[in-house]
Amino acid sequence: MSLAEATPSPALKGQARGRGRVTGAVTFLPPRAAASGLAEMLLLRPIVRGPWVLQRTPRLVAVAWGSHPQACAAWTPSRTHGTCSPGDGSWRWKVTAMGALLGLGAGLAYGDHRRRAAEAEPKAEAVSGAPYPVFTRQEVGQHRSLAERVWVTYGGEVFDITDFVELHPGGKSKILLAAGGALEPFWAMYAMHSQEHVLEILQAYKVGELSPEEQSQPSQGDPYSGDPPRHPALKVNSLKPFNAEPPAELLTENYLTPNQLFFKRNHLPVPAVDPASYRLQLEGPGGRVLALSLPELKRRFPKHEVTVTLQCAGNRRSEMSRVRQVKGLEWGVAAISTACWGGVRLRDVLAHAGYGEEEEAEEQHVCFEGLDKDLSGVAYGASIPYRTAMGREADVLLAYEMNGEELPRDHGYPLRVVVPGVVGARSVKWLGRVSVSREESPSHWQRNDYKGFSPAVDWDTVDFTTAPAIQELPVQSAITEPTPGAAVPPGELTVKGYAWSGGGRGVVRVDVSLDGGRTWRVAELMGEEQRPGRSWAWRLWQLTAPVPPDAAELNIVCKAVDASYNVQPDTVEPIWNLRGVLSNAWHRVRVTVAED
Repeated sequence: MSLAEATPSPALKGQARGRGRVTGAVTFLPPRAAASGLAEMLLLRPIVRGPWVLQRTPRLVAVAWGSHPQACAAWTPSRTHGTCSPGDGSWRWKVTAMGALLGLGAGLAYGDHRRRAAEAEPKAEAVSGAPYPVFTRQEVGQHRSLAERVWVTYGGEVFDITDFVELHPGGKSKILLAAGGALEPFWAMYAMHSQEHVLEILQAYKVGELSPEEQSQPSQGDPYSGDPPRHPALKVNSLKPFNAEPPAELLTENYLTPNQLFFKRNHLPVPAVDPASYRLQLEGPGGRVLALSLPELKRRFPKHEVTVTLQCAGNRRSEMSRVRQVKGLEWGVAAISTACWGGVRLRDVLAHAGYGEEEEAEEQHVCFEGLDKDLSGVAYGASIPYRTAMGREADVLLAYEMNGEELPRDHGYPLRVVVPGVVGARSVKWLGRVSVSREESPSHWQRNDYKGFSPAVDWDTVDFTTAPAIQELPVQSAITEPTPGAAVPPGELTVKGYAWSGGGRGVVRVDVSLDGGRTWRVAELMGEEQRPGRSWAWRLWQLTAPVPPDAAELNIVCKAVDASYNVQPDTVEPIWNLRGVLSNAWHRVRVTVAED
């Protein structure tokens, strides 16, 4: 009995379509399709390595090998291993759900894409020996909307990505920019698309090939070619866009992080801004727009300096990934840094534009737009509550200096926002425009990213509209010395690290344990004393303690307590979330004790 003739259970009955039997939830491929390599193409790697996981997706693909397979009686629901064997054990089956593009739990379908392609383009030329129809770029260009199906090209291949549009992590509008054309110019903006598993997943959408004479196209150039040089000590998490953190052991060598070692968090290419022509666009009441040059800002408004710690929402994300895979850059403990910022108060600039005290606009938002843009011209943007910007003691800066120097290009030259006590994503760099609105910024990074969710929420159920944008961050601490896996000498050990809390809440204590949390000691706090409610910068800390006699290994743990007596949770599992943000569980470092 062939696979095409296999009879599934009643729950799986369906109609035979194209090369496979589509049974509503499962497509069965006949042996000849498996032999032709289609089955191998469909065995896509999930984001989490290990046994294949059957997920509830728009369409699942059942693949069998062996010359006389039998049909699976049923398929198991979400997150159940989908394997079954015939009674004699001689043939194996595997059911796999399509993985998720860029880590998302988005279901990908192969199913009847080829049939739809043939129906959509009945005049497509069939080339002898080619497994797919051949299209011209003009024909591909006719598929630019959901109604007409969304087709794109990559290399010499044609893909129908209609079923993925609503699930695209960058938003529906972004993916539709490539509709009817090539992916290359857009993927050049985000190098993570070139990962092997993403390219494999894309194959599930293949519906055809470009005619040979149209397969080559002019190079689009590298949008990141103008990025500035970076310090070689940085640990790079992604090159394009550039994201990197300093080695943990260097992070706490100085209270103020040297500019070249300050963590780098870019979402797009670094713009080249001409200081002579630069103007900050400031939208005042009634829509009146003021254009202020950098010399005008310095001349009109008093300079203020504020020491502020900035932390990425994804700091320590890698610890969440060890519990369950998350979407995002694998930051260690050093996506956090501190600088003395110099500039003008946002409050002063908004007052100059005609805005009043915070009580006059309690429910409004101050929106920021950067000069860093994607290929479609969409800029990075964010917003903060009006009261954060306009409070009588608000320290939000439009900064043009960093640690006494001109802003480096990676950090927002010539002007950036610095929002103390708030997630770094709101401190927009390369500031181009400021406005006040009754709605928060419409930016993707404000409304569809940088939000926290329950551990129960996954990419099949997440709704970003149900959660508020992250503003103030929770209490945080981490160990920077010794490093994980280090061999420490017996006798006495010095442990170092940092501690910080959002919202201006100062750190009042750091507890350190050498035995996994059974016993504790209080660390010594170092760094600037700051005013209550305006403790914008971290406290460095250290503890020198005797190594327990005969100890072969130490499980070092730290936890911080802030001025509101908030304390870090002891484990990651209860705070796990699909974006890997707000990771602030007790930090743990295991080391070995060297022989005397």
